[in-house]
Amino acid sequence: MKYIFLIIFLIATTIHLYASLKEDTRLRNYSKPFILLSLLGFYITATRFLSIFIIFALIFSWIGDVLLIHKGIKWFASGGVAFTISHGFFIAGYIRDISFSRIPVLLIIMLLAFFVAIVVIIFSKLKSHLPKPLFYPALFYLLVNGVMNCFAIFRLVSDVTVATVVTALGAILFFISDTTQFTVRFKRNSRLKTHFLVMLTYSVGELLIVLGLL
Repeated sequence: MKYIFLIIFLIATTIHLYASLKEDTRLRNYSKPFILLSLLGFYITATRFLSIFIIFALIFSWIGDVLLIHKGIKWFASGGVAFTISHGFFIAGYIRDISFSRIPVLLIIMLLAFFVAIVVIIFSKLKSHLPKPLFYPALFYLLVNGVMNCFAIFRLVSDVTVATVVTALGAILFFISDTTQFTVRFKRNSRLKTHFLVMLTYSVGELLIVLGLL
């Protein structure tokens, strides 16, 4: 059964990426909900140690996907709230595998400072493009994504395995996807005109996170 869900995920993702490249809004909207639903099914049927935190992380990612189908600041903000909750559940799912005694305090401080600096730099360039009511909520959201990345890396540092490396790479791709999302949606005269890169990094990122957790 797990392979059926994985095949559905790959097909839905491929269709959605094609639609994104061709700017086919209707096909994008129809295919998008199936990406995270099938990934959730894959996780549930493939894992030996079911984590309620990861289930809720994927559910809220799916809710975020559905909300972002609609246009408008309110829908975008609502999708951001759903994804913020999703990141919180991912962090909770990572914590059980982290041995903080193995992680140097300096590394924790440096990682947090790095992501804060990256987010501040990104939003300093986006400030003139983002709607004013959305600026600080979006800034907060990307900071939460950065914290999720930190915990994925803490998990890696505390136990270096293929699994922890894969999840950390997935988290980084998720961060890149969100950064690209802001650029595509709001930055005028951006070279990124379609959601292809947004959804490529997002879909692969979510898959890698799940594979690493399995």
